[in-house]
Amino acid sequence: MNRKIYFCGSIRAGCQDRELYLRMIEKLQSYGQVLTEHVFYNIKDPSMDGMIPNPVTGKVKSDKEIHDGDVTWLDESSVVVAEVTQPSLGVGYEIGRAVAMNKKILCLFRSADTDKRLSAMIQGAHNNSTFIVKHYKEEEFPAILKEFFDQL
Repeated sequence: MNRKIYFCGSIRAGCQDRELYLRMIEKLQSYGQVLTEHVFYNIKDPSMDGMIPNPVTGKVKSDKEIHDGDVTWLDESSVVVAEVTQPSLGVGYEIGRAVAMNKKILCLFRSADTDKRLSAMIQGAHNNSTFIVKHYKEEEFPAILKEFFDQL
C-alpha cells in the first residue's frame, strides 16, 4: 500500500490529547504511511510544551523548519486526517492548505467530550465527498476510518 497519510491534531494547545493522537496514529498505520507520526512521538513529554526536536541533531526545530517540513509532507500526502476537537490555528491552517491542494480530508470532532462547538469553517465545509466531518467517540474511530478509506 503506497498511501501517504497526513495526520494533524493540536500540539501546542492540545497536549492533553497526546495519548489519543498516538492511538489514532497506530490505527491509521494499517491504511498507509503516516508521514507525521514522529511529530507526535517526539512530543510525548509534556515538559516539551509543543517543541519538536530534530530527529537527527536533537535540537529543537525553529517555527520556520516546522512549517516548511509540514507543508512538504502535506503536499506528499494523498489524504489528511485531522483531529479537530482541540481548537488549533495550526490545524486550521493545515486543513486550509489541504483544501487548496485538493486533498481528501477527514475531520474528527469529539462533541461529547467538550463544551466547545466546532468551527463553522470546518463543519460548513463538509460535502460528503472530498471533505468529511465526523462527530465521534473514540471507540467509533476504527469504523469511521474503515468507511473513509474504503471510499477512496
